[in-house]
Amino acid sequence: MAYKLIKIPLEFEPAPEDVQRINQQLKREELYLEPDNHGLKLFLNKADLKELHSLRKKLPPILIDEMITAIEKIGSYGIKGGKRIFVGYNKERKVQNRKSKEKARVKHFYTTGHAYQDVNTECPNELQNQIITGDSEDVLKRLPDNCVDLVFTSPPYNFGLDYEAHPDDSYWKDYFDKLFRIFDQCIRVLKYGGRIVVNIQPLFSDYIPSHHLISNHFLNRKMIWKGEILWEKNNYNCKYTAWGSWKSPSNPYLKYTWEFLEVFCKGELKKKGERDKIDIGVDEFKNWVVAKWAIAPESGMKKYGHPAMFPEELVKRVLKLFSYQDDLVLDPFNGAGTTTAVAQRLDRRFIGIDVSEEYGKIAQERLNHK
Repeated sequence: MAYKLIKIPLEFEPAPEDVQRINQQLKREELYLEPDNHGLKLFLNKADLKELHSLRKKLPPILIDEMITAIEKIGSYGIKGGKRIFVGYNKERKVQNRKSKEKARVKHFYTTGHAYQDVNTECPNELQNQIITGDSEDVLKRLPDNCVDLVFTSPPYNFGLDYEAHPDDSYWKDYFDKLFRIFDQCIRVLKYGGRIVVNIQPLFSDYIPSHHLISNHFLNRKMIWKGEILWEKNNYNCKYTAWGSWKSPSNPYLKYTWEFLEVFCKGELKKKGERDKIDIGVDEFKNWVVAKWAIAPESGMKKYGHPAMFPEELVKRVLKLFSYQDDLVLDPFNGAGTTTAVAQRLDRRFIGIDVSEEYGKIAQERLNHK
């Protein structure tokens, strides 16, 4: 029988009789324990977590909990008969000599020659936990290089929506020129290993693939593409009846029930942080790394007078999945302040910037009534 060996460090020496009692309740062909100098060695083939949880009632719960924690940390496994399979589940699909093949392909080759420095700085205290009114391109120039942990934003979509006293129907080249100058500032202030997450919905009626154009800009700036999340809004955008060419291949109009979240990293994929500043739960992690999130659209847009808000649940998932507590979160298109309100609630520091003074007041009110 093949096993995956997991070493479980402990701050105490487990009693041999406790280890023996646990092994008597386990199926040896599935998993078993051996004492180790500084803890336990877990030999793991497969596991039924519900069954392990039930053993807490009659066996030393601290050892059972350590076993469960160690097993739940393993991200790759198969499932059969309600059990997690850790050995041989992907034998047919497993890539042999993965590391050498990645080296031959030149992993994320498009970042070759980037000039990002692994030297991070602190943002001035007077700019932290602030709602700032102004043009983000100008305001961001007040921030030092490499001082922000996470940028999460949704720029104006250029659909022609009625933002407070500000146009949303610019000539496309002007729109992207301005947007990319702001994104360049976001890249500059982002820490090495930091993340940028952009929520965007293309204007399909204009056939402008905004999500691709934005992604290409970040790739050209040698940012690492970490992935793409589909925000499924459950047919919210299919209420209308714009079919294009009705029952004809002439020019059918495609309908989309989702928006995109494009995720990029600066310099490297791994973000440094303290373990005790992680606040994402096991079930949250398992569900959210599946990159299709079914979340209802924001229902309070009339309350805040903003035509294009994302829901708080979307922000919560992004912040908990891609940042640590105490990290500094930036939204350069903060609008009515959803990003900053959720960041405050989740014990993140924040900077929210928006050109609208009225939205800035609303964002500040949301902070004051946490």
